This record gives sequence, structure tokens and C-alpha cells, in this order.
Amino acid sequence: MNYIEELKQYVYNCKRCRLAQRRKNVVFGEGNINAKLMLIGEGPGEEEDNTGRPFVGKAGKLLDKMLEAINIKREDVYIANIVKCRPPNNRVPFDDEAKACIVYLRKQVAIVKPKIIVCLGSTAARYVIDESIKITRDRGVWYKKGDFYIIATFHPAALLRDESKKKFAWEDLKKIKAMYETLL
Repeated sequence: MNYIEELKQYVYNCKRCRLAQRRKNVVFGEGNINAKLMLIGEGPGEEEDNTGRPFVGKAGKLLDKMLEAINIKREDVYIANIVKCRPPNNRVPFDDEAKACIVYLRKQVAIVKPKIIVCLGSTAARYVIDESIKITRDRGVWYKKGDFYIIATFHPAALLRDESKKKFAWEDLKKIKAMYETLL
């Protein structure tokens, strides 16, 4: 069994926070474990909780289109979330929930070793980049942390709610594509 499978089995049995009590499935993450690009979202929604897979609902379909627009296939990236269980009513994870789960995300990052990390939305950006980040103000800016280039952009669900943000997300996607091609 490889490291990612060992970690997955451990997370499937996790009861570190209250989110475990209501979950149907743990949404561990998926994708290429040798990916150069890792996408990190907030947490699973209803469809993700039902299937055990990240980004499979409407926001996931938009994410797939966003990746296609910059000629990156979903199967070439690794996708994970800050929390692995669905918060009730898709609310933002509470700080204690995120802190209980972030250790798993850090281990996923250590195993995958991406060159680029894209934070999808403010929750991911706050826990990965800096707790004071504001997505509207700070999206599209590259951060270098250790061996990683990290950028935040709008979560696809935010783009579905407010289409005026799509032009900014497109600018971010072009930056991601350029960095991806540079680092290949």
C-alpha cells in the first residue's frame, strides 16, 4: 500500500471533529499523485458527500471547464479540500474543524509534492496562504512558500453565484497556465 492509500484509510476512520458525525462519505481527494498542480477547495458539498469525490457538482463541472480552458486535464491534477467531511448546509468550516483536518491536507501536499497550489476561494486561501487574506483583494497574486508557488482565485461556486467575477478568474487562470508551462 502506498502512502496516499495509507493516509486515505486513516482519514476514512477520522472522528477528530463534529463533521464526522453527519457525513455520508469522507471526501479525501483524488487525482494524479505526481501532479505538478494541486487544487484546494473549502470542503465537500452535498453531491461530494454523496459520492465521496471532490468537485463533482455544479461547481465541479465549472472547474473542469476552467481547467479545459487552459489545456489542463482534470486527471493531470490533484484535488483536495481543507475539510474532508461536509459541513451542515454547506456552511464555511469552523476554525476548529479546519484545524482538525488541515494535518491531512498537509500530508497530501507532502506526498503529491506539487509545484503549484491553487487555493479555490477564501477559506482555502486563509488556511494555506495567510489567515488575513481577502479573496477579492488578494486573488491572482503569487506566493512562494518553500518549494511551492501558491495562488488564490475565486471558488467556482462563487463564479456561479456572481458571473461578474469570471473575468478576474480568467486572468488568474492565464497566470496559472503560464506558471504551469514554465515549471513543467
